[in-house]
Amino acid sequence: MYYLKLLLIFCVLLTTTSFAAVKDDNQSTVKVLTHEVIPLSKTTFRERDLITGQSSIVDLTDKSFIVVSVREKGSDGRFYAIDRDGTVWWSGTITSGTMEYRTPSGIFRIFQKKRYHMSKEFPSDDGINNMDYMMKFTLNGHALHKGSVGWLSHGCIHIDPKDVPIIYNWSDHKTKVVITRQSYMPFARNDLKRIYLK
Repeated sequence: MYYLKLLLIFCVLLTTTSFAAVKDDNQSTVKVLTHEVIPLSKTTFRERDLITGQSSIVDLTDKSFIVVSVREKGSDGRFYAIDRDGTVWWSGTITSGTMEYRTPSGIFRIFQKKRYHMSKEFPSDDGINNMDYMMKFTLNGHALHKGSVGWLSHGCIHIDPKDVPIIYNWSDHKTKVVITRQSYMPFARNDLKRIYLK
């Protein structure tokens, strides 16, 4: 167990995302999460390092941000766009990474946007762009982008084609992306009722 912990720490130091790759007994790659994010309120989150046990409170009050509750057990499989006034003003279905290409948990920032984009690591055989409306949030290539919400990804967040242009045009390079494996719906429900049940 001690050596596994050292291996995980070493992997974290080599990557900029919040997971490490380890081999199981069958020699298949499994993504082990190294961080977790727990929503405490609509704008406040606890971010915890699962290796060191250290945690911090992140307050995003007065900031625009996107919460992604990944498509895993206990999560919503949705994104939520929160404006500076703290209003959840848009939400939609997403898909996230398979267990082999698990989407990292954490609080990130969009640092690159590109309207038309083809994945370099997983290019489309038909030559059609497969990451349009790309909003990159990790150096390892994780991004929010247009994609099918019918199947899981290689770690990116697929946003439905009807929702992604709206989020792309609203976000900027200061927009935070909160990736959680917890449900955010309890904090968003009242705002979404006002928006969608008019």
